[in-house]
Amino acid sequence: MDTVKTGKFLKELRKEMGLTQEQLGEKVGVTNKTVSRWETGSYLPPVECLEMLSDIYGVSINEIVSGQRLSAEQFAQAAEENLSSALEMNDARRRAAEKRLMLTLLASTVIAMAIILLIPLGNGETVRGAVMIALVIALAFISNSVNIAALWLNNERFEKKDP
Repeated sequence: MDTVKTGKFLKELRKEMGLTQEQLGEKVGVTNKTVSRWETGSYLPPVECLEMLSDIYGVSINEIVSGQRLSAEQFAQAAEENLSSALEMNDARRRAAEKRLMLTLLASTVIAMAIILLIPLGNGETVRGAVMIALVIALAFISNSVNIAALWLNNERFEKKDP
């Protein structure tokens, strides 16, 4: 899927309709900056916006994602390619989100261990140090629990979207 080609096509369609980015953004419920990002190919519009754009421009979602008007012969082939590409992008986003969450989990554990090692336990401060260690462990536990829950929710979200 060529997001730059799609973006150029979206820009062409918008200009054919005589709309500014701001006017289109108002119709779709996004900012003109978001429309600009679509048109430069920075990212694709979400599905609900693709549906609205399809209605506004009188073209199919398949044509928008393909970045061109399609003949009947091209339509089926483009649909297959676009579906395959969308599934690949979805899987890549899932893996990237999972990687970020795992790195956050690792970082919070390392930071908690470093803080525990830096807590002084001498000069009659044993009780205070033990309380601080317990608080750091509790904070790390809560942080890691939230990250694990986010990982689980991330997998649930992507599993529901997969066909």
